[in-house]
Amino acid sequence: MNQSPGVSLSPKTRDALTAAQLYYLQDLTMEAIAHELHTSRSSVSRLLGHARETGLVEIQVKSPLDMPRQLEGDIQAAFGVVAHVVPVPDQTSDVDRLERVAISAARILGGFFDSNMSMGVAWGSTMSALSRHLLAKPTHNTSIVQLNGAANPRTTGLLYASEILQRFGAAYGATVQQFPVPAVFDDPATKAALWRERSISRVVELQNSLDVVVFGLGSPFAGVPSHVYIGGYLDDDDFAQLRAAGVVGDLATVFYREDGSTDGIPLNDRSSGPSVEVLAATPRRVCVVAGHTKLQSLRGALAAGLVTDLIVDSGTARMLVGKNAGDKRSGLRRE
Repeated sequence: MNQSPGVSLSPKTRDALTAAQLYYLQDLTMEAIAHELHTSRSSVSRLLGHARETGLVEIQVKSPLDMPRQLEGDIQAAFGVVAHVVPVPDQTSDVDRLERVAISAARILGGFFDSNMSMGVAWGSTMSALSRHLLAKPTHNTSIVQLNGAANPRTTGLLYASEILQRFGAAYGATVQQFPVPAVFDDPATKAALWRERSISRVVELQNSLDVVVFGLGSPFAGVPSHVYIGGYLDDDDFAQLRAAGVVGDLATVFYREDGSTDGIPLNDRSSGPSVEVLAATPRRVCVVAGHTKLQSLRGALAAGLVTDLIVDSGTARMLVGKNAGDKRSGLRRE
């Protein structure tokens, strides 16, 4: 919480920093801080809240008996990924579960991104929730890159995708590189031709050299419906092809089976998302998952080697490592 030389802070941030240092590092009470700062106790409380919300203060709760920590070890042993398990009561609704995981993911993500880095972001319900809770972390020479197009026969998708990307850009002080193409092309030849255009190939090249990607997983079974399955991106023939190919989910509209395979899935020839090979070559791949209905999709992503860091709710984590009953599987259906 020390201020670096040459950094200019607003009066509110400076007061919040002072209050946080007195409260967390010197163990002063709010009353004592209020007296020292010549303000009220309620003002001190607001300053401490501001310090937490803006990232001046990060709070961790650690317990040797904490089940999430045990689950994190189990997941790493089983799948070779670094797990961050978010404690969520089993009775929590799917919407609230996603919100809690998104809040935790937003706080964790800042530790993965710094100056002189580029981050790829896949749009979707999970990323939309995460983007609303990002903590400010000013960086320089950084970029946020859209991983897949968002247009479909109903809409350009620009407003939806750009809103998510702009939140990332604002939080990190990064430039935003949008990808103004369809999410899924009608004809693979159209995609191939467009990929030769310099304005599009420039973004594709950026996608090939990312430092980190952050994504949710699309799933036809999700309690909070995945945007790609309900937003007009797929028609009846597309759903029939996905069913026939045994698809359990997608990452940036790249579809895969539970064993992680992608071969023989026709829709991938028309998808605008980076290939599994490109994604798997990114040094850090942050997957955010909430809800057991995304379990099959998560297993597929892990099998495909698409994840290095997993942020997941405790209930789904238990099911992933076989510590909970109720692993129900169902066929692909249109939500």
